[in-house]
Amino acid sequence: MSRPGSALVQLTLWRFREFMREPEALFWVFAFPILLALALGIAFRGRGLPTARIAVAAEAPGAVALAARLDAWPRIDAIVLDSAAAAVRLRVGRIALIVHGGDPTILEFDSTRSESDVAQLLVRSALQELAGRRDVTTIGEHPVTERGSRYIDFLIPGLLGLNIMGTGMWGVGFGIVRSRQNRLLKRFLASPMRKRDFLLGNIMARLTFLLLEVPIVVLFGRFAFGVPVRGSWLDLLLFSVLGAMTFAGLGLLVASRARTVEGVSGLMNLVMVPMWIFSGVFFAWSNFPDSFEPVIRALPLTALNDALRSVMLEGSPIASNLGPIVVLLGWGLLSFGLALRLFRWD
Repeated sequence: MSRPGSALVQLTLWRFREFMREPEALFWVFAFPILLALALGIAFRGRGLPTARIAVAAEAPGAVALAARLDAWPRIDAIVLDSAAAAVRLRVGRIALIVHGGDPTILEFDSTRSESDVAQLLVRSALQELAGRRDVTTIGEHPVTERGSRYIDFLIPGLLGLNIMGTGMWGVGFGIVRSRQNRLLKRFLASPMRKRDFLLGNIMARLTFLLLEVPIVVLFGRFAFGVPVRGSWLDLLLFSVLGAMTFAGLGLLVASRARTVEGVSGLMNLVMVPMWIFSGVFFAWSNFPDSFEPVIRALPLTALNDALRSVMLEGSPIASNLGPIVVLLGWGLLSFGLALRLFRWD
């Protein structure tokens, strides 16, 4: 009979070596978040004030002259199109607004799109000034761009949390189900090994990759886009470890009874997709109605993302993030406890 500690070490090493033999898994853990951050960072990099792309309906008299005057206005890019072609471009998002000249002038736009709302404000102001309006007071501008307030600064912690969730659940759950499907778990059942050691071994192997995963993503954001880390690196690592253990526990729970890879894939997506949408990875969860807030705050990915952003962007210590800690600990302990009771070898 082997000692419990020895069994846990060997199981951890086994899962670590198995993971290292999967090039596609290494790609999703290390390369994919970097590529995603690079693509989104370039797409949403600071490009100054946005330009409103509009069309002037050709049917109205003086449409060409009106388009030329609007096009000469700052931040307005105007072209002349017939109403049907302009409507198609507005519908597919290639322009933000259509100007129908006449008396009165009609602005056609989609009020649910932020770029259309900005465009109508710009065009409305330009038309009024072209008609002779004069401002009664002078207002100066002092644009400020500060690291920590840009979209890429918001995005990097969200991508880190998303990667911790994905690799924690898929890296643990997928490996267990594949071993069950290949009847490898039945062989483990005949060995002098406790179920708890097997499950903990999967979690411990997952944590070893975290020591590389977190610095790679954070340092890429820092050197490629200047994303700050205002808080303690130790606090950042501790939250990452807590998040990884939580999602590894969820991965164990989801895979505790699943028999096929297809089955566990569906269950994984059922658990993760709501968090992709609601937990503030690509946009703030505060955009949802206030009635959603209690449920969203209770999601583990929301707690992890909020804690990571608090440390990286605000420099907050662990003591000011007790709420996220309680949420992550609750999910982790509950999921691991249920997985320990529900897990089956076959």
